[in-house]
Order: sequence, then C-alpha cells, then structure tokens
Amino acid sequence: QVQLVESGGGLVQPGGSLRLSCTASGDFVSMNGMGWYRQAPGKQRELVATVTYGGTTNIADALKGRVTISRVNAENTVYLQMNSLKPEDTAVYYCNAQGRDSSRRAFGSWGQGTQVTVSS
Repeated sequence: QVQLVESGGGLVQPGGSLRLSCTASGDFVSMNGMGWYRQAPGKQRELVATVTYGGTTNIADALKGRVTISRVNAENTVYLQMNSLKPEDTAVYYCNAQGRDSSRRAFGSWGQGTQVTVSS
C-alpha cells in the first residue's frame, strides 16, 4: 500500500498564498504522476495540477498563473504553491499519486485531504 500525507492547508485571506505538500510512503518502486485535486462543497472533485516524474506539468486552465506544482523525486514529495487566493478556491485539496508497487502492479492512491479556506 501507498500512503500519502498532506499538509499546509488552513485559513487564508483573499489575495494570500498557501503551499501544500504531500509525501508518499509505502510499497512502491516507481511514482510516475503526482498531483492535486480539489472538491468544494456540493461540487465534483476537479483537477488542480499534476506533474510527472520527469517534471512535465498540467495545470487546470482556470488556475494557470496562480498555481505552481513541483516535486522532489528523491523525497517522494509534491508541492502546490497557490497565490492570489480567492474565496472560490475554498475546498478540500487531495493529493493523488500513481505508480507501480514492488509487484509491478499499477496503483493509484489518494491522500486524506487538507482543507483550504479563503475568507476574510
């Protein structure tokens, strides 16, 4: 099994910034895609950003210019830097990771989620 531990959420004022982090541990031999998704109350979970092992990023169009995703492969950690936050960014943010375990089986894992609230 692969465990993902997220941190960095919290309450921030509009226009502020937050940096989320997510570290993977457990039984895996490769970690290809890592990324972030979010789910606001009453809405479906949606893509925020993803990054491959090689560093190729994919950021939701609506968030481009305000969000940066990066990862440190040696630490199995992915970061999400969010700037100029708006109240509509309020959501639970979930880390996602995909790769292969020691049996070479593909896996996809989710973190427990971290709450981000943007409010004055």
